[in-house]
Amino acid sequence: MVTDCQVRKLMKLLNEEQTLSLASVKSGMDEKTARKYRDLEKLPSEVSKEHSWRTREDAFEEIWEEVRSKLDVNSGLQAKTLFKDLQRRNPGKYQDGQLRTLQRRVKKWRALEGPPKEVFFEQRYEPGELCQSDFTYMNNLKVRIQGQPFDHLVYHFVLPYSNWEWGTVCFSESFESLSVGFQSAVWKLGGVPKAHRTDRLSAAVHQEIRPEVFTQRYKSLLAHYGVEGRRIQAAKPNENGDVEQSHYRLKEAMDQTLMLRGSRDFESREDYKKFLERLFDELNSGRQERVEEELKRLRRLPERRLESYKRVSVGVKRSSSTIRVDGNTYSVDSRLIGEEVEVRVHADELQVWYAQGQVDTLPRLRGSRKHQIQYRHIIDWLIRKPGAFENYRYREELFPTTRFRMAYDQLRQHFTSSRASKDYLQILHYAARLSESAVNTVLGQLLQSGELPTLEAVEGLLQLSETRPLEDVHIDEVELTAYDHLLDGEEEVLQC
Repeated sequence: MVTDCQVRKLMKLLNEEQTLSLASVKSGMDEKTARKYRDLEKLPSEVSKEHSWRTREDAFEEIWEEVRSKLDVNSGLQAKTLFKDLQRRNPGKYQDGQLRTLQRRVKKWRALEGPPKEVFFEQRYEPGELCQSDFTYMNNLKVRIQGQPFDHLVYHFVLPYSNWEWGTVCFSESFESLSVGFQSAVWKLGGVPKAHRTDRLSAAVHQEIRPEVFTQRYKSLLAHYGVEGRRIQAAKPNENGDVEQSHYRLKEAMDQTLMLRGSRDFESREDYKKFLERLFDELNSGRQERVEEELKRLRRLPERRLESYKRVSVGVKRSSSTIRVDGNTYSVDSRLIGEEVEVRVHADELQVWYAQGQVDTLPRLRGSRKHQIQYRHIIDWLIRKPGAFENYRYREELFPTTRFRMAYDQLRQHFTSSRASKDYLQILHYAARLSESAVNTVLGQLLQSGELPTLEAVEGLLQLSETRPLEDVHIDEVELTAYDHLLDGEEEVLQC
């Protein structure tokens, strides 16, 4: 078959060679064929006929109208589903290898006769008009804090016009996380856009016992900053497409930076927070020209930030010295039993207030139907009722470290259940009064040496470490004449 390239070469050789025969040989075709294309003055691709006929019989021709009628009723039917239905109703007539033929026919029907597909219209943004935000999970990046997996989200804030972005670490799609993230972003930016677009915020609404409470708090946040609230339509994430695409770019940039760093482990959450802020600053550094345009149009910030926490009043249960907040149970000091306390629910912590003063701070639990029991809150009464320890509902919470649990297990091997509980609670009470870390260290030494971890043994080791004399530290005498030489050199420089 003659190609376009051969004919182009023939046309060139006709101007160089003396005969058609020689030109056709050099271009790799028969002289008769060369004469044909010389006279046509067209390429093979320009004279070839479109292949519109079938090379084999269509096995679905006789039942196509039936298939098309089903597609007219429900255009979402897949060719594979229709093919399986045909095989079931016509045993042995259709083989698996014919599926591809039906798929091509269905594909052609969708393109020529099927329902119109959704069209996405690219938007043009004006500076200072709009900001978008959304939550994104960061677990795939495998960030660790002191070797432990750090599962978290980032509240991601983006200006579609300039692509300026900011983010804050959070642990749930709650209003508190949204409020902290939004306010952190606009104060970092130095101004407020006209409108704020989010998704349907369904996950955040579900955090609230009453959805109308969330709606009112969100409206108050927007009103405080004078921002118009906008939401995308249900199941239309493309309407918040800029921030969705920014999620991908952020994670890609973060993954590359972590690889360049050589480690995904951080010393503390604060170190990780600073790492994330530096990354955002680097990403924003190349967007300054458009950001300047945004800043000229942004509205002024209010005089102060709005409170990002929720206030709830709860009673402390007499039976368990616990409070229940957002579906989770927390222990508080037993002195508060029977009292009503105010709990300020922040994004990642709870502040317990009583008599206009803050009496405790508790890490906020993620999700619901969970519990957090601090042994220091109840140990004073539990040590008076050691028999309650064995079957206590939250007993596992009373082992602050693995060594405490191992100590209790070793006591159980040597004493009765009641005696082991009593001895262990004495150690726990001692840790609450003295130092949990010091007792934890001593328990490790006792377990390693095989000695029974009783209160007497713990106290003895701690007293021994306290009375151990400190080693003398020798500090060389400082030679002050070296500073005189520095001053002499400074005078010489001044004279010059």
